[in-house]
Amino acid sequence: MGLKIRTGDTVLVLTGKDRGKQGKVQKVLPRENRVIVEGVNIVKKHQRPTREMMQGGIVEQPAPLHISNVMLVCRRCNKPTRVAKKKMQDGSYRRACKRCGETIG
Repeated sequence: MGLKIRTGDTVLVLTGKDRGKQGKVQKVLPRENRVIVEGVNIVKKHQRPTREMMQGGIVEQPAPLHISNVMLVCRRCNKPTRVAKKKMQDGSYRRACKRCGETIG
């Protein structure tokens, strides 16, 4: 089954040190069931010097979160929501907000 959260969606973090923060999904890792959210779950990585990055040191970067720890935020009602499947006129399915029924993406 496909994931209900996609790149570019706005999500709310439900658990962990960044609980309550909202951010945009930068990357989805479907095999690991994880997402990388912009500005959330920032970790420090010790980076050694390379050809691309001549200066080594400590770099801050976002780490992946498990997909169960984030919830999609609806654009219309601006509240966190579960995702429903809505059948369109042409027979295709779209993601929809469970609260207000608005189609997402």
